[in-house]
Amino acid sequence: MTLPYIMVAPSGARRTTADHPALPMTTGDIVDTARACFDAGARGLHLHVRDADGGHSLDAGRYIEVIDEMAHLCPEMAVQITTEAAGIYDVRAQLAVLEAVKPTWASISVREIARAPDLATRLYATCADQGTKVQHILYGADDIALLQHWQAAGIVEPDQDAVLFVLGRYADGQRSVPRDLGPFRDALPKVSDWMACAFGPHEHDCLAAAAAQGGALRVGFENSLTNALETPHADNVASVAALVSRLERTPE
Repeated sequence: MTLPYIMVAPSGARRTTADHPALPMTTGDIVDTARACFDAGARGLHLHVRDADGGHSLDAGRYIEVIDEMAHLCPEMAVQITTEAAGIYDVRAQLAVLEAVKPTWASISVREIARAPDLATRLYATCADQGTKVQHILYGADDIALLQHWQAAGIVEPDQDAVLFVLGRYADGQRSVPRDLGPFRDALPKVSDWMACAFGPHEHDCLAAAAAQGGALRVGFENSLTNALETPHADNVASVAALVSRLERTPE
């Protein structure tokens, strides 16, 4: 089959090298991983950065450092920053990093922004004004309903319609299965710019199902460290390569 758009999410906010020794934490490790994943077939990087102690960070300077290195060493790869709060940051801090970094692309959880609804209009307008593409992170029906309400109310700009369906984040053991995609697709049947990610060992099974329905894919250690047999991937590159190989074997 023709490969869909693939983004790699190599670390996430919570995992460290204690979870997997090949999980990238530093700027150098992130860029090296991204370049290798690009060679394996990924075309986008979902970027998390860490503080000096290895914790989740929304530090604008650290984001800019990685973005600049990527522009120099792997300019063909798109970079999407996360605004994930991870129980640390409030909405004002999420807005501040968007204003400071002015990224080309950012992921935004509607349920997190709903903690300060008075800032939602400003946040989405800021993204529109500075040319930051928004991808809305959706975990389930409540998030979809909130996004639709904000779209109808004009809080979300008309062209800010890209979404990420997150499978399995709140399932038992964070284990997703392909049928988890169904409720998202049923709730938003007309959305054209959609991507899926999936927690747990059946990550690639879920992503293959999303690809068959025309979706873009997000893969990597943020969501799963293992294959379906629960054997750890050697690194993010191995996971991307295995997914690409599987998709290439799938008939059109």
